Amino acid sequence: MKKNKQLLVLTHLSQLLDFVSGIGGFIVPLILWLVKKDEVLGMDKQGKEILNFRISMFIYVLLCIPLIIFFGLGIIGLIVLSILYLVLPILNAIRVSNNEEPNYPFSIQFIS
Repeated sequence: MKKNKQLLVLTHLSQLLDFVSGIGGFIVPLILWLVKKDEVLGMDKQGKEILNFRISMFIYVLLCIPLIIFFGLGIIGLIVLSILYLVLPILNAIRVSNNEEPNYPFSIQFIS
């Protein structure tokens, strides 16, 4: 296995493709993880963390939709989730570039 910090940073930042394409922020990290998990040091662990974060956020968005009807709480939830969608990938890309461990809070561990 070789160390490729730039690819790990790119994998975290690729989540931002959702703002351009809608679904690319899930597909690109998934493909990078599947192709490079056995070749790049840390890709398996970080790829799983990214995918767990993405799946968790999707579920949280689905939960917010019916809450819009009830008291508008879903709108607040969607705003918070949008901020997390934008900030956490950037923050974790910076962490990886500084040789620190990425952290995605509120992630449910679907893939372990």
